[in-house]
Amino acid sequence: MIEDTRPILGISIGDPGGIGPEVTAKALDQREIHDVCRPLVVADSRVIEDVLRFTRLTLKVNRVDKPKEGFYQHGTVNILHVANMDPTRLRYKQVTAEQGQASFEYVTTVIDLALKGEINGTVTGPINKAAINAAGHHYAGHTEIYADLTSTLDYAMMLVDGDFRVVHVSTHVSLREACERVKKDRIIRVIDLTDDALRKLGISSPRIGVAGLNPHCGEEGIFGTEDEEEIRPAVEYAAKSGKNVEGPIPPDTVFPKMRGGMYDAVVVMYHDQGHIPVKLIGFQYDGKTGVWGTVAGVNVTLGLPIVRTSVDHGTAFGKAGEGRANPESMIEAIRMAALLSRKS
Repeated sequence: MIEDTRPILGISIGDPGGIGPEVTAKALDQREIHDVCRPLVVADSRVIEDVLRFTRLTLKVNRVDKPKEGFYQHGTVNILHVANMDPTRLRYKQVTAEQGQASFEYVTTVIDLALKGEINGTVTGPINKAAINAAGHHYAGHTEIYADLTSTLDYAMMLVDGDFRVVHVSTHVSLREACERVKKDRIIRVIDLTDDALRKLGISSPRIGVAGLNPHCGEEGIFGTEDEEEIRPAVEYAAKSGKNVEGPIPPDTVFPKMRGGMYDAVVVMYHDQGHIPVKLIGFQYDGKTGVWGTVAGVNVTLGLPIVRTSVDHGTAFGKAGEGRANPESMIEAIRMAALLSRKS
């Protein structure tokens, strides 16, 4: 009997009232997904059954008690059933504590499965922060949940759209606090995490650019001192340790340089400095029709003891339950998790 070497990926569907369940089902309707992995959906199976109803997908639902029991072939959705979402109480487009609790349980389940070695990697659909906080779970987002439950202190968010990659020194904090977090030791750690991630993606000699914080990298202290006092020393330290790294580079030029092939990734100093260029490239909105075309991009958490990727968009309550959600980001997140699971 030939051993199945495809990694088993646990996919948490996110908030049941958002588009996470829909993009998950649509992604698993793609034959290519089953070529690279064995996808296991962690959800209340009744939520997925409702998705199949309004999307008219012809997938078969197969409930399993353990990951290895799945029938991992195209045409079947294998679900580790978590009975926490009564269909009569399901509310698309709405923030509810019950749905927040459900989404939190899906996430904790995939983390537990990965830590036990029952699955090879995890993929997360979008949660709603207000909903999980209403349920009593006070986290800023998925990344913080993963860090807490895996006892991880040093971690970073990487956003990926093709060859365009950014890794954040800080994410879900105020802009004022983000500036205060621009410290040499943290930047060195993020450069290390970035270099390691790029190597796992098959890049043998990663080239890393480091964005400055202030306009023109502070213009020798005229516009701020963080670039010279924290960022440059961190880059110099990383370079002496063997990393192919440059910086600080003015934020308004470092991204065109990466897009042109000069860098494999850019280390950015705060949330929007990285998110805006990635979404400008990966998201396409038609103002005349009000329709999102391409919704690409993957979120990868670096530094964890387990593989975690995610869609790079939110719950999109405005279109939830209507069958018109774009699964592109989920498809890319699954592909990325499959690749990293083979390398880890």
